[in-house]
Amino acid sequence: MASDRIGLRFLEESDAEALLSLYLRNRPFFERYSATREDSFYTLDSRKEAIRQQKRLREQDASYCFGIFLRKTGELIGDIALTEVQRSNLQGCWLGYSLDEQHNGKGYMTEAVRLAVGYAFDELNLHRIEAGVMPKNPGSMRVLEKAGFQKEGLARKNVNINGRWEDHWTFAILNGEHRKQTSPAG
Repeated sequence: MASDRIGLRFLEESDAEALLSLYLRNRPFFERYSATREDSFYTLDSRKEAIRQQKRLREQDASYCFGIFLRKTGELIGDIALTEVQRSNLQGCWLGYSLDEQHNGKGYMTEAVRLAVGYAFDELNLHRIEAGVMPKNPGSMRVLEKAGFQKEGLARKNVNINGRWEDHWTFAILNGEHRKQTSPAG
């Protein structure tokens, strides 16, 4: 999947070093908005195992994780995931993502979200995608809104981030609503 500027693809073990570098370079930035991670997360072996686990979960139709790559250079600049895939009468999942801090504000994540949403609805035939965003992360809220998500409510003290239970706004998009988003960049 690709736009003019970025491409999404499933990560391979050969991407583990670039993924580790991305996480190490952005550790303080990502830790402001992500669940607390142990130091063991930041090792090459753990990133390789995470990529293998992502493949197993994809084969089980449980989770779909993509790397976000710049088309011009091939550089890995982030990741985006459709997780907790539910079938039966729910047909939904959760969306999560991270982007290298130096690439924030350029519209890359809006493009990545639109591509991932298109995949979820057009390839996986899901009905609903949800995402949670901390109130102190207005950039991420703008990304979701530009991609067609609607704010639905506040999940109080929902995720433990750096030892604190943080509120998260819940956003959602339904199948068909993504087609209303015509601009490829944010």
